[in-house]
Amino acid sequence: MSDARQYFTLPSPFAMKRGGSLHGARIAYETWGQLNASRDNAVLILTGLSPSAHAAANAQDPSHGWWEGMLGPGKAIDTNRWFVICVNSLGSDKGSTCPASIDPSTGEPYRLSFPDLSLEDVANAAHALVKNLGIEQLACLIGCSMGGMSALGYMVLHPDSVRAHISVNTAPQAQPFAIAIRSLQREAIRLDANWSDGRYDDERYPDIGMSIARKLGVITYRSAMEWNGRFARIRLDPEQREDQPFGVEFQVESYLESHARRFVRTFDPNSYLYLSRASDWFDISEYGNGSVLEGLKRIRIEQALVIGVSTDILFPLEQQEQIAEGLEAAGAKVEFVALDSPQGHDAFLVDIENYSRAIGGFLAQL
Repeated sequence: MSDARQYFTLPSPFAMKRGGSLHGARIAYETWGQLNASRDNAVLILTGLSPSAHAAANAQDPSHGWWEGMLGPGKAIDTNRWFVICVNSLGSDKGSTCPASIDPSTGEPYRLSFPDLSLEDVANAAHALVKNLGIEQLACLIGCSMGGMSALGYMVLHPDSVRAHISVNTAPQAQPFAIAIRSLQREAIRLDANWSDGRYDDERYPDIGMSIARKLGVITYRSAMEWNGRFARIRLDPEQREDQPFGVEFQVESYLESHARRFVRTFDPNSYLYLSRASDWFDISEYGNGSVLEGLKRIRIEQALVIGVSTDILFPLEQQEQIAEGLEAAGAKVEFVALDSPQGHDAFLVDIENYSRAIGGFLAQL
């Protein structure tokens, strides 16, 4: 399979917010479109926890990306106009330095010796790449889910580095419900005997822990409305059921099982733990003396689009409203869009029509 990833080696040592540093670290990224002569048409996308930098098909890799319907020639993020960069987060195993990478000081994988990871580290790594590409100011910074929090960190840490911002289904800080869910996901991985304090391998791998963690995530990424509409209380045919006590019986159980099975070996468990905890730790109020509003008011941009969905239980709509109010108080011209998509948090990956209308309309004004 072709690979469109490019790699940027971070400054070494690369200091981490919570202590420690990385040496010879890199991040993976992909690009679409052309950077213009004045270098003022760059759009940076920061992703959720598990996606790679492959947001859409390109000449080097024609396979569909995780935001295929949104990005490309003539689409909402129009690559005929914009030079688009999508970064794989520092700490993710999709090409960037992460706990599964080799520690140059030992010749062994970092595993749990990887320094504590924050979303500010993710933001600083992405900013270093943008500067290396000769881009002084992004035309627009787009952050989705976890990437939306990283984007807030990017803008507060690097004033005047962004002209416009699109905030998609995210939050200025993790709320107790989101922290609780992620805590259970991490516990499922850590309690799998094969996790072995992070020292697993292909033969002894925490498949069960990762499967439970993924199922918990999928349950929160969608809404009860969608679960009801898709599955109701439909049972599997008798021959499809597991022949064991308390085995899979309902269609919704089977869906979660197959979804988890597809995910389990595609993402490094330790990377999952590190990025999950980084999401818990992020709090924009750290930059505003304990106030979310004051933290957001430190961000200096001209325009913003803030999108949320009423069925999102992981990043509730009121958190999108907080972001919109804070950026407006900071002096930005803010457009707030509240959608009623039934798909919950994952709506930005599924309800492409409504998200395209909002994002494409906003970018067309820039």
